[in-house]
This record gives sequence, structure tokens and C-alpha cells, in this order.
Amino acid sequence: MNTTTSPSTPPNPTAPPKLSLNALKIAGFRWHLLTFMLVMMADNVEHVISYWMIFQKFHSPELGGFAVFSHWLPFLLFSVPAGALADRFDPRRLIQIGVSLFIICSAGWAYLFITDTVEVWSAMTLLVLHGFSGVFWLIISQILLYDIVDPQTLPSAIRILATGRYLGLLIGPAVGGFFMLTAGPKYGLLWNILIYLPALIWLMSAPYGPKYRIGEPPMKRAVKGLSDIIQTIKDVKPIKPIAIMILLCCFTSLLVGNSYQAQMPAFAEGLGHGNPGVLYSLLLAADAGGALFAGILLESRGLLKPHPRTALLLALAWCATLFSFAVNGHYLLAILLLFMCGFFELSFNSMAQSIVQTNAPTAIRGRVIGLFNMASMGLRIGSGVTVGVVGGWIGIHFSLGIATLSLMAVIVYLLYRHQLLNAITSQK
Repeated sequence: MNTTTSPSTPPNPTAPPKLSLNALKIAGFRWHLLTFMLVMMADNVEHVISYWMIFQKFHSPELGGFAVFSHWLPFLLFSVPAGALADRFDPRRLIQIGVSLFIICSAGWAYLFITDTVEVWSAMTLLVLHGFSGVFWLIISQILLYDIVDPQTLPSAIRILATGRYLGLLIGPAVGGFFMLTAGPKYGLLWNILIYLPALIWLMSAPYGPKYRIGEPPMKRAVKGLSDIIQTIKDVKPIKPIAIMILLCCFTSLLVGNSYQAQMPAFAEGLGHGNPGVLYSLLLAADAGGALFAGILLESRGLLKPHPRTALLLALAWCATLFSFAVNGHYLLAILLLFMCGFFELSFNSMAQSIVQTNAPTAIRGRVIGLFNMASMGLRIGSGVTVGVVGGWIGIHFSLGIATLSLMAVIVYLLYRHQLLNAITSQK
């Protein structure tokens, strides 16, 4: 279904995108969405069970911190190389590698817990392996979209896939809890392996990949590691829509990211209403529920067509609601604000991704998407410092408030630069 454009130029960014659930009319996309959601769900089932078990075994905050670090560091270091591999090899097989690594992780945890042989080093090894699994699976799944849908349907497919990701995030913990209650945490991880299998099976014969593409394939570039990252940055710098969206994601991840979610138990306790555990669950559910609602509403209505200025304004609204949450002391308002945060976060993130993917030059498409993921996910390590570590010194309410205000200042500057560049371009 995908056609090849000139390797030096991006697809036409002015082509009107088809929205309103158009991607769901494509059978291949429906299968991709279903298997993507199942893998996302199984990923979170493993998180729920493995984090609980290693906490019960070691009671180590340091190991919990390492779990977060090992989850995002592979995205920072290997997103662009993973995208470069997708430029050279069949993306279906690369996704299968990622899913297979997930299966190895679940099987490894199950073995260690059943035999009661888990140690700190073995737990750290599986946590690192899990991080690499995510890089292969998530980034290459985004790249496979080019083979499944046409360029006009791509924004719709990206937003639906992002919504599916949040649905997996919502359902995963519930399924993990069900496995723990019925099969027990040790054997629940074996059940979890079954959830990964549909993705492996579908990708064996899915009619997508290099041999199904029409037209002359772009020249393949060697995978070079760090020099690839530097060269990709140089390549996208002249493509203003991509450059400004990657800058937005860089600062968003570096300053705020999703670090406030890790601090949610403390926010729930600080609100001082009823059972902190129940309120903690409600706050997390509100954030994910807002994102899910955004995906369904915006996609079904065909609202908010991708544009850099719109993405920047939505990110600014996300900052404003998150700042309001940081300084708020009422639990009902906190739930509402987090619902709004989830809504704005999915809206601007999926829009930024749409802009990057629809403008990515064909010859370096995988590298560009890898760079976007490095910015939007890998740099979340930094927000653990700006919100988490700084929060330990001055309090999480202050640290989150300062981080969001700083990000708002950056976004206002990016808006100014975007308007200035548009004005200069229109005068030429």
C-alpha cells in the first residue's frame, strides 16, 4: 500500500489528512492495532507483577529507581539505531524480536519467582532486557504504519494507535491484578506469555514490509550508532515542522515527562482525603482515562488536524493544567485536572508524532522516528531529576510547579520562533 517518494524530500505536508476513524477501515491496521494493544497490556501486566514481587523480596527503593532508569535509558541510547535497522531490514521481523524479548522477560521472571532464586543482579538483568524489548517493539511498530496505511490516513492511524496504547496502560494493571488473585504472581507471568503470541503469529504472514512495497526502494545507509544520531539531527534541522516538534518533545520529556505519575502516591497522601491507596488509583485512572477520552473524541469527530502551532498550544494547555494540579489541595479538583492533563497530553503528543511521521524523508524515515522517540521517551530520565530528586529537597508540589512553569516558558519561546519563521517564509 505504501509508495516510495524521493529519498531526499518528505511527503507533501499540505495534503489534507483523512481523519474520523478512516484507519479502522483497513483490515491490516485493525490487526496491527489489536496486537499492539495486547503487547502493551502484557507489558504492563509484567510491570505490575514483577515490581510487586521484587518490592516484596528486597524492599529496595534503589532497585525501584533502577527499574525506571533501565526502562527509559535504552530509548535514549538506541532509538535512532533501532530506527536505522528498520530502514535496512523487514520491520515485521524486528517487531517479532522485540516481542520475543518481552516473552523471555516474562518467562525469566516466572522461573526466578517459582524457584525463589531471584537476586538483585538477575532482577537488574531482566529489567534492562525489558527496556530493550520496548525499543524494538514500540519504535518499529510506528514505522510499520507506513506499510499499512497511505500518507493521508497516517495521522488517523497514529492517533488511534496512541489511544490503543493508553487503553493497554489502563487494562494492563487490572489484568495483572486478576492474574495475581487467580493464578498467583508466580504463575500469572506464565499466563502473561500467552498474550504476546497473537502479535508473533500475525507478523509471520502479514503482507507488509520491503517485498510488498511499490516503487524503487531508497538507498540503504549503514547503521553507525552515535554518528547516525548526529547526522539525523542535521538532516531534520532544515525541515521546520519536524525540528520544532522534536524540540517540543525534548523539553517536555526533560523537564516534566511522566515523572509526576511516579510521585502520585505522595500527591494522593498530600490531598488527605479518605484512603490514600484508593485516591492514588483514582488519580492514575483519571490521567489515563482523559487520554483515552481524547483519542476517542478527537478521532471520531475528526478534530484538531495536525499543525505545529496547534500542538504547541495543546502542550501549553497541558502545562497549565499540570501546574494547577501541583498547587491544588482539593481531591475532586485534582481528579478533574488529571483527566484534563491526560486529554491534552495525548492530543499534543499524537499530533507531534503525526507531524514528524508525515514529514519524514523516505530514505531516513526510521532514523527520524527513532530520533523522535529518543526525544519523547529517552529524555524522560531527566524529569526524574527535575521533579523527583528536586522534589526530595523542596517538595514535589514545588518541584512539579517549577518544572511546568519552566516548560511553559520554553513553549512560549517555541511559539514565538514558529510564528517568526512563518512570517519570514511568507515574505519570501
